[in-house]
Amino acid sequence: MTGTTAHSSARHTVLGSGPAGTALAQELVRRGHSVRLVDRKADGPGLAGVERFAADVSTAEGARAAVADAGVVYHCVNVGYHLQVEVMPSIQEAVLGAVEAVGARLVVLDTLYPYGETGGAVMTEDTPWKATSRKGRMRADLDEKYLAAHREGRARVALGRSADFVGPGVLNSTLGATVFPGALTGGEVLGFGDIDLPHSYTNIEDVAAGLATLGERPEGDGRVWHLPTAPTVSTREIHKMIEERVGKPLNVAILAEPEPVGPFDEQFMAEYAEMFYQHTEPQIMDSSAFEQTFGVAPTPLGRTLDDTLAWYGEWLAQR
Repeated sequence: MTGTTAHSSARHTVLGSGPAGTALAQELVRRGHSVRLVDRKADGPGLAGVERFAADVSTAEGARAAVADAGVVYHCVNVGYHLQVEVMPSIQEAVLGAVEAVGARLVVLDTLYPYGETGGAVMTEDTPWKATSRKGRMRADLDEKYLAAHREGRARVALGRSADFVGPGVLNSTLGATVFPGALTGGEVLGFGDIDLPHSYTNIEDVAAGLATLGERPEGDGRVWHLPTAPTVSTREIHKMIEERVGKPLNVAILAEPEPVGPFDEQFMAEYAEMFYQHTEPQIMDSSAFEQTFGVAPTPLGRTLDDTLAWYGEWLAQR
């Protein structure tokens, strides 16, 4: 391995300032770390204890500048859905090269896409990678390259996989802006596919806590982990829990096929069509390995919904 050795007092650098990267930066500050949050413009709202930094990490130069002096780097970068297959590999190449050069550890936020269709089987870290979609195959290829870099001693890498996001600040999720505003206002609430199927959702704050834990615990390096995720229930059951909290029935409309709706425009849904199987078979993610290894429990689903409804209430009041 090249470069210097990471140590506990070194900077923790978060690449990507979407909901996950932002929540992670704040979690790392709470844990007492020196934190840099990187995106292309660095023009987001100020976050206490967080240094914002502008860099294009899809380039070797930008990635090197972003991770300079970092002891741990967290890859939470995402791009437009229609650009992922083309752009995510170049981001990986630049980030891996930069991390190798400075000797930092790398924690990667990952998805369930590499597993592909499972027929409803519970997904654990031992589930075979059988993706047939373009984006699933791309993610699996990236993950194998990350793990190969670790095996070969070029970088120390851990991958944290999440189910669909839910929580404060999460808009572009199937349990996001197409659900909570309608629940609070009596407007339409969108359900994707068969909402009676079990479907895992990961609290964005559990994503942050899980990634931060991997950043602090090098014994997790060299493998894939499922980030802490509450026990799976059906989306309809989640709707019932929301109804109990808002005190009125939800006006649910079902999107049976992938077509443009709300924040999901035609371009997005054309790309999402190959992933729609996630709403026509159970999506059950098991995070017990992480929970038992690191002693980190997921947020109870009821509390997640309480926090999310409160955040959306404030969000609506500002619009």
